[in-house]
Amino acid sequence: MNEFPGSPSLFKGGIVVLDPSSHSVQRIISLQYNPDSLSRNFQSQGASAGGDRGETLRLKGPPVETISLEAEIDAADQLEFPKSNSAAVKVGIHQQLAALETLLYPSARSLEEAHGLASRGTLEIVASISSLTLFIWGPERVVPMRITEFSITEEAFDTNLNPIRAKVSLGMRVLSLNDLPMDSHGGSLYMRYLTKKESRIAPSASLATLTGTETI
Repeated sequence: MNEFPGSPSLFKGGIVVLDPSSHSVQRIISLQYNPDSLSRNFQSQGASAGGDRGETLRLKGPPVETISLEAEIDAADQLEFPKSNSAAVKVGIHQQLAALETLLYPSARSLEEAHGLASRGTLEIVASISSLTLFIWGPERVVPMRITEFSITEEAFDTNLNPIRAKVSLGMRVLSLNDLPMDSHGGSLYMRYLTKKESRIAPSASLATLTGTETI
């Protein structure tokens, strides 16, 4: 379907997977449809958890920020034109689901390597390093994150029981300087995110609009 002439371009939300060492892009997962809503939650990291009144106004770090959304994946458009969408005809939306699901798994190769080390008597096996994942919601919001919750509701299937329509619920935790070194690529991306947030602060209102006077 052709877009309406003169309609503004629409950015897609999605996830970018980076190599943890080289920072090169390994995979880009674009949401098929942008969700109608996105929820964000912030948990303050105050320093006065023990009740010391002298520490009440201190912050020990950035807040714990979480993001949740629900996205839809539907193969209806592809199945309408089967000749040019053979993958959708053959496996439905398995490819799109696998791109998201495997973000939570260590790679099969790393599991095989760990098994090989264990079979040779290695006493300590270091956990595999996962890729650095970024959640992107427009040019102003590019954040390093880790998926913490993920559920899929498959709603329709083809004759081979391949899913052809599904709803995906994603829960993400933004990785801040509590999680990433300042001089790492992820840390620099978080600082860029924070700096952009600070640059968007609205001008202060006057005290008079709140209290009727310019002093407190």
